[in-house]
Amino acid sequence: MTTEIKVPVLPESVADATVATWHVQAGDKVSRDQILVDIETDKVVLEVPATADGVITEISEQEGATVLGEQVLALFKEGGAAEAAPAAAAAPAASTDAAKVIDIVVPVLPESVADATVAGWHVAEGDTVTVDQNLVDIETDKVVLEVVAQANGVIGKIIHAEGDTVLGDQVIGQLNAGASAPAAAVASPEEAISSDELASPSVRRLMTEKGISASEVKGSGKGGRISKEDVEAAIANKTAAKAAPAPAAKAAPVAQDLGERSQKRVPMTRLRKTIATRLLEAKNSTAMLTTFNEVNMKPIMDLRKQYKDLFEKTHDTRLGFMSFYVKAVTEALKRYPAVNASIDGDDIVYHNFFDISIAVSTPRGLVTPVLRDADQMSMAGIENGIRDLAIKGRDGKLTMDEMQGGNFTITNGGVFGSLISTPILNLPQAGILGMHKIQDRPMAVNGKVEILPMMYLALSYDHRLIDGKESVGFLVTIKELLEDPTRLLLEL
Repeated sequence: MTTEIKVPVLPESVADATVATWHVQAGDKVSRDQILVDIETDKVVLEVPATADGVITEISEQEGATVLGEQVLALFKEGGAAEAAPAAAAAPAASTDAAKVIDIVVPVLPESVADATVAGWHVAEGDTVTVDQNLVDIETDKVVLEVVAQANGVIGKIIHAEGDTVLGDQVIGQLNAGASAPAAAVASPEEAISSDELASPSVRRLMTEKGISASEVKGSGKGGRISKEDVEAAIANKTAAKAAPAPAAKAAPVAQDLGERSQKRVPMTRLRKTIATRLLEAKNSTAMLTTFNEVNMKPIMDLRKQYKDLFEKTHDTRLGFMSFYVKAVTEALKRYPAVNASIDGDDIVYHNFFDISIAVSTPRGLVTPVLRDADQMSMAGIENGIRDLAIKGRDGKLTMDEMQGGNFTITNGGVFGSLISTPILNLPQAGILGMHKIQDRPMAVNGKVEILPMMYLALSYDHRLIDGKESVGFLVTIKELLEDPTRLLLEL
């Protein structure tokens, strides 16, 4: 039974699409649900899978072709068998490995991500690998995806090197499943010629006179035999190389000028480029302003000291400062809805939920995964949630769902020793709270000087949406809740 392979129904407002990548060829045998072709629109990449086991009989639209929704791309014969090539019967036994070649493909990319970059190969061609071994990292502008080996074997061809831009489900390499690293090649009788037999006595004498070794001469004769003309060509090449040392002469002044100093130029990662773009956009497209206050952390520090052991024993997690910060922020957001809102065109969107973005430093850069419905979480739930997000961020395991959304951001530069800063908005959010280093300072208390652990708070906000009165009131509310943590529990 012959079945037509068609373009999927295109999303609304998408007029046409492009055939991005064929993963099969005419005559290939495929299995049910195997991805046959990627169809790319200006918004998403659509995958077309096989509906049954069978054979591709004809491909009518090649890569790069513009197609319409439900247009026929190829023909597929269910239950068929690929015709054996005439040369297959004469192929040597070693060619059975070719039937075990597994494509190394880019994982399905998250929604809204059009393409990705090959961040780094952990293997090279010819390397022996084991099942589930990480072969390559694929970097998008939000997450890093790992591609693991599907079986034991040897890496065949690496099609896309580090830095290449790739699409979802695109083939980037090949794995020879079940194979082992090849031994040194054995020369055929025709090629098994000793070094003395590569050249006649007269040619060897000429090579000795001119100081030319056999490794410097490329033999043009049968079995790589060296002729007099080959030696003369090698002599000419060697003389030309000595007479024209232009590249070395040009590089020398640079090394001399730099001395022991050096510099390295590396391409910016996709995540770093995205961070740079978003930060510039926040600076240039909002009326950002920052207001400051300070908070006495002694009440919270005393509370933690009194209950941290019991808290950890009961909830199997440590009692940190972030749970207090998140609780104070969610309570303040309830009192000042404008800070929990965002601007969408000419509209103001007020959110009736409290998804808090937590700034997390990772080896790849700063990311802001989201703690959802923070107002409904306990202190232990907040601590566990933030710990899980931090571990995933460190290991590059954050998902798109964990990265998207968020109504307000908390960033804690104090863990790195920052005393005070002006955080930049995380668009489209209207506010971000910066926490800083807790430092003992002399403070006037009831007419007396006391040494107290103080911390600066910084609230950056979009002045188009939030007025000065609301921003100051929001920050003072957080200060009051942190200085009297009992009010957090009683919601006062």
